[in-house]
Amino acid sequence: MVAYGRKMILVFIDIFSIWASVYIAYFLMFHGTIPAEYHMQAFKLAVLSTVICTVMLYYHKLYSRIWRYASVVETLEIVKCVVISSVVSYAIMRFIFAEKVYWIILLMAVQTMVISIGGVRLLWKYIYITRNSNRSNTSKTLIIGAGDCGSLIAKELMTNPSSKMLPVAFVDDDPVKHQHQILGIPVVGSRKDILHIVNEMSIEHIIIAMPSIPKSEIRQIIDICKETKAKLKIVPILNDIIVGKINIQSIRDVQVEDLLGREPVDTDLEGIADYVREKTVLITGAGGSIGSELCRQIALFRPRRLLLLGHGENSIYTIEMELRNNFSHLAIIPIIADVQDRARIEQVFEKHRPQVVFHAAAHKHVPLMEANPAEAIKNNVFGSKNVAECAHLFGAERFVMISTDKAVNPTSVMGTTKRIAEMVVQSINAESKTVFAAVRFGNVLGSRGSVIPRFKEQIKRGGPVTVTHPEMVRYFMTIPEAVQLVIQAGALAQGEEVFVLDMGEPVKIVDLAKGLIKMSGLEPNVDIKIQYSGIRPGEKLYEELLTNEEGLSSTTHNRIFIGKAVEYDKAKLKLQVNNLEHVLEETDRIRYHLQQLVPTYCSLDLQKENSVEEKNEMVTDLVLVGV
Repeated sequence: MVAYGRKMILVFIDIFSIWASVYIAYFLMFHGTIPAEYHMQAFKLAVLSTVICTVMLYYHKLYSRIWRYASVVETLEIVKCVVISSVVSYAIMRFIFAEKVYWIILLMAVQTMVISIGGVRLLWKYIYITRNSNRSNTSKTLIIGAGDCGSLIAKELMTNPSSKMLPVAFVDDDPVKHQHQILGIPVVGSRKDILHIVNEMSIEHIIIAMPSIPKSEIRQIIDICKETKAKLKIVPILNDIIVGKINIQSIRDVQVEDLLGREPVDTDLEGIADYVREKTVLITGAGGSIGSELCRQIALFRPRRLLLLGHGENSIYTIEMELRNNFSHLAIIPIIADVQDRARIEQVFEKHRPQVVFHAAAHKHVPLMEANPAEAIKNNVFGSKNVAECAHLFGAERFVMISTDKAVNPTSVMGTTKRIAEMVVQSINAESKTVFAAVRFGNVLGSRGSVIPRFKEQIKRGGPVTVTHPEMVRYFMTIPEAVQLVIQAGALAQGEEVFVLDMGEPVKIVDLAKGLIKMSGLEPNVDIKIQYSGIRPGEKLYEELLTNEEGLSSTTHNRIFIGKAVEYDKAKLKLQVNNLEHVLEETDRIRYHLQQLVPTYCSLDLQKENSVEEKNEMVTDLVLVGV
């Protein structure tokens, strides 16, 4: 009823404006006094113009617009309606009523109608914006980017009553825009002036509204903004800007992935669709961070069936429900199974006959696997062996294993077991029609056990933020990015490859911690302390993506490379892997046997085990010689 009442008020205002505009034109034409012979003509023209113009405005839905969001488009619509209705009115007067109307009267009437009809709406918008601009509890906001996106954001912040941010200035690197205004807001400088502007204008929020520029430039701007104490937000969705869907919800806090400055992944959709569409796809570890994202992205390519295999019922149920909500057409089969259970895995393969297998199930937590090495071996080595051998036995077309950069020159049990799994997968490829490949990448942001959620929680508690070592360096990528490249690598696989993803530049963990603290509007080691806790068991200062024996060759994708296959005795590998199963209960010898399989494996605990093993061998030798 309120909306209807406002609409009727606007209709009556327009009727009065049109009627008045016609009479004003006659008054001006005849210098304040309308001759008697023109009274009826003025009346007829006023009636015609009022009826036709009002109908035109209604037909073009100008009474259904929300005028606080009005723009040039609405103004042009008003001009079109006024001009067309005036021309039609003139034609009726001239050819039906056979009355000659001066063109100057018509032009003056059109001009006055446009000013009055448009002016009422602009006044309405001005009053609304002014009222919202004066609302309390708003924080001064600087918008970086005085283009289409920036102006849309400023308009939304100014007109939305729920907004707690009020734009007071723009910055833009285009000097032509400097000293000009957009929506009454000045463009006060470029990115190099941000620190000065924030301090001088007491800015509390900064919004980066430049979604079309390269990610590397976004990172540079973020680095500048981090030096201020203003809270930092970003508009990331270019597609929404194109279709005009910008709103307050489009603005989000700057996230860690924005700090990496990585460009979006280009994906060969056709190549992926060729090997996934209308196929039965099995994903192990489907409830985990990587596995669940694999499910989401593969579902987009319309497989015939999607098998979600995992050991934890809750995580499988969660991803199953999500997929059923978003992909109602897709045949989804949840499977609770442990990859260590060979009989169960064979049962799954025999029943469902998957054609494409993504093996993401693994134990990945480095310190935990150092404390429980037998479990790492059972899951990462024998679990991978079970799934890979079943893929071979039951004729799967492709098998893609998720690996890690920690498999390169490993210092941890986890990394070593993943390297052995790579070797097992490569060895099976030699005697199989199934295409086997592994994809190796570094840390993913937001995964379970990731350092980022822990840092955020520590900051939320007021600190301290604990970093293991000031020189600790890691490669990072986002989960969706990693999974896109994993699926793409599957399309490139021809057999026995270890694909290596382009991880970009390595990042110091302490720099990530400082960045997160600054993004929270706090000062590292002032508001939030950073403490160094020491390197944990199995960790090393930096990760590598290739072993010393592996070279690197390119693929058709600029972010995916192939590590040259390392030659090794496959029969010996098979024997050593089988022997490994017999030492799982001998915790003091496990690392020694891992090194027999992966000679580059080295850790402090291993050195201790080697000395024990050497003593055992010495005792054996003494016994044999009869001492």
